[in-house]
Amino acid sequence: MIGKVHSLQSLGTVDGPGVRFVVFMQGCPLRCGCCHNPDTWDFSGGTEYTAQEIVRKAVRFKEYFGEKGGVTVSGGEPLLQAEFVKELFELCRNEGINTCLDTSGCMLDDAVEELLKVTDRVLLDVKYTDAEDYRRHVGCELSQVLDFLDYLDGQGIPTTLRQVIIPTLNDNEDNVLKLKEIADAHKCVDGVELLPFRKICQTKYSEMGIEFKFGRLPEPDPEKTAFLQELL
Repeated sequence: MIGKVHSLQSLGTVDGPGVRFVVFMQGCPLRCGCCHNPDTWDFSGGTEYTAQEIVRKAVRFKEYFGEKGGVTVSGGEPLLQAEFVKELFELCRNEGINTCLDTSGCMLDDAVEELLKVTDRVLLDVKYTDAEDYRRHVGCELSQVLDFLDYLDGQGIPTTLRQVIIPTLNDNEDNVLKLKEIADAHKCVDGVELLPFRKICQTKYSEMGIEFKFGRLPEPDPEKTAFLQELL
């Protein structure tokens, strides 16, 4: 199969356990106010690859993966190309390479369920714990993401929850405690990561001539982020 890929990163260290070869897919149905990669939104962009071509590149770095590393597919939103990612993950398994899916969990259909059958770990972005915040700042429903997490739990797929901490929106104890409740209610969740909001992507928005909706917001205070992580 042919997939639309935004970019490849050979040795990523923040996209799942260990050292990982990261595939950033092209195309995303969401419009998150904090998105760092607006250049991944348009599905007509990107570079075409076959799954075999990507795996051949990833295998070159296999010796660096160790016991925990492997291949992560991120985005954009990889669920938009679920059939392609499934083939990619199947080929990775044939090579003994661990697979990780970094997703918003915004959709669940037959193709996505088939993909999850060959996924070793999911990094699930739970962007907010308030339904209205999801509608206003993401473009989907919180319930869709929770349904996706329920499915992961039913299938016993190891899952890490992630949330970007954004001042004035979710940098508060109430949100973090709700996130903890969500994690505690799902046995598949074995880790939760809070990531500080950053604005280094402002240049991309300016070059593309589009508004960075959260450009007016400050970056979080490191001490407060550390406090929230400890609370979690």
